[in-house]
Amino acid sequence: MTVSDLTTETPTAPRPTAPVRVAVVDDHESVRLGIQAACQNEGFEVILTAAGVQEFVENLAGREVDVVVLDLSLGDGSTVTENVKRVQATGSAVLVHSIADRVASVREALAAGAAGVIPKSSATKTVMAAVATVARGDVLNNLEWASAIDADRDFAKAQLGRREREILHLYASGLPLKLAAQQLGIGYSTAREYLDRIRVKYVEVGRPAPTKVDLLRRAVEDGILPGLDADGGDGR
Repeated sequence: MTVSDLTTETPTAPRPTAPVRVAVVDDHESVRLGIQAACQNEGFEVILTAAGVQEFVENLAGREVDVVVLDLSLGDGSTVTENVKRVQATGSAVLVHSIADRVASVREALAAGAAGVIPKSSATKTVMAAVATVARGDVLNNLEWASAIDADRDFAKAQLGRREREILHLYASGLPLKLAAQQLGIGYSTAREYLDRIRVKYVEVGRPAPTKVDLLRRAVEDGILPGLDADGGDGR
């Protein structure tokens, strides 16, 4: 057997998988250090830690981050929506890290586009699993938070006015918006404004409804319409 034969028979080593790149934004140093250590033990690459989103943005210096573990309430006067959107603007997914009694703020974070929420009471291995899930671009199925949100009536149900419910009922039932407006004795532009407000309200409670089929589902879920088959049509 020749040297070339030996070389041919040697298996090619698999390419190493790039580590998950993480940043931590929390105004408590002990939390930042704890998550940083856990991430490093997990084999993740911690790009940076910061006490606020402004500090995170300023120190990022063009580096890419897969997931930012973001404290829900930073105590610096910034809003949840502002923080989530500023982090997303850097190209990173947002995993919100929060105490378990701030359901309204969780609702706001999810509506702003956070990829998931993990309670601060969670075990370290659970937090690391959530980081990995969000880094892959997968949906974070968090039963604990789902239960908390479902128990919050303000989150579970959009607060629609009478006219908004009437428009939703007619439009989601299949009536063109122009005809729905005529039936209610209002102008088309007014009906469009109602519909836009309905969509905004559903986004605010974390249940977006961009298509007509989505609106039908929301109307059924909220008891505005009886259970109907929402699978027909293209939803546009």
